[in-house]
Amino acid sequence: MLVLVIGPSGVGKDTLIAYCRARLAGKATIVFPRRTVTRPAGDETEDHDAVSEEEFRQRDAAGAFALRWQAHGLSYGVPVQIDDDLAAGRTVVANVSRSIIDETRAKYPNLRIVCVTASPEILARRLQGRGREGEAEIARRLERARSVAVEGPDVVILDNSGAPEEAGGRLLELVMRAG
Repeated sequence: MLVLVIGPSGVGKDTLIAYCRARLAGKATIVFPRRTVTRPAGDETEDHDAVSEEEFRQRDAAGAFALRWQAHGLSYGVPVQIDDDLAAGRTVVANVSRSIIDETRAKYPNLRIVCVTASPEILARRLQGRGREGEAEIARRLERARSVAVEGPDVVILDNSGAPEEAGGRLLELVMRAG
């Protein structure tokens, strides 16, 4: 099964995925692919492989990504190796953009979408704390968070307004049931 972890910037998707990854280390039936992102290396708030825009375009042209999208002036990709993992019966857990849900549903019928949410106050505080965006960009991200809803029988809503262990434990249960 493909488990997509989605939600607005600052909601804690990478934190929750890291929580699960640490507790499932060595469990070969569940994989957590690293995204490729055109953000410089050294950003500890996001687990990713950093590449230039040109390198990303070259990899994309070579078929390196199963899923890809643009957001906030950056390019993101999930490696095509997830197709082999899924074909081998493994559960794949990936952080992706809400913008690719429809195309991903068409490509991967065995899908679970975990929509991570948090209160606007929590989101604003987390975005400010990571220091990547200015006030205007934070305001745009908060507005986008309010305007995009994902629905369907394959969607589970996960509130991450509290301690990461709370939502992390719930995500862990969902992933283990999928795997």
